[in-house]
Amino acid sequence: MAVDLSLQFTPLNLALLTVSDTRTASDDTSGDILAERIKAAGHRLAARAIEQDDVEGLVLRLNNWIDDSAIDAIVTTGGTGLTGRDVTPEALDRIKTRDIPGFGELFRMISYSTIGTSTIQSRACAVLSRGTYIFALPGSNGAVKDGWDGILAGQLDSRNKPCNFVQLMPRLTEV
Repeated sequence: MAVDLSLQFTPLNLALLTVSDTRTASDDTSGDILAERIKAAGHRLAARAIEQDDVEGLVLRLNNWIDDSAIDAIVTTGGTGLTGRDVTPEALDRIKTRDIPGFGELFRMISYSTIGTSTIQSRACAVLSRGTYIFALPGSNGAVKDGWDGILAGQLDSRNKPCNFVQLMPRLTEV
């Protein structure tokens, strides 16, 4: 990643959603890590919530945030595993305009260096929904660090070269 410091940084308004049946605001360590990294990168935490592993509830929350013009992108943590209660990718399938397949592929490549073949159990993914990016990371502290530090920090920095997600935002709803 090469950051061109001669370019102006564009702070984004990011929403953060923790998907969990057990976490609360007092013990949402993965959400706390992401919130800290979002702010440290110069972005604004526009919204933060915890939703249970329920497709309908996730779809409702995500649709509300997508429709909110004050939110530029959404980062989720949790619900990307293989168990029956892990339903974040299924919720994203219900609202997506298009997949961003390289996100999950790159996440698993980065994660492999940390946890080896266990990364195959992750369904980390990203989609575009009505002009809003949604990035779904696993719920572990290590996974959110891998996802933010290895992908999102650079791709959500408007100065990142040769390209980044921010520069595409004005054109995401083109027909």
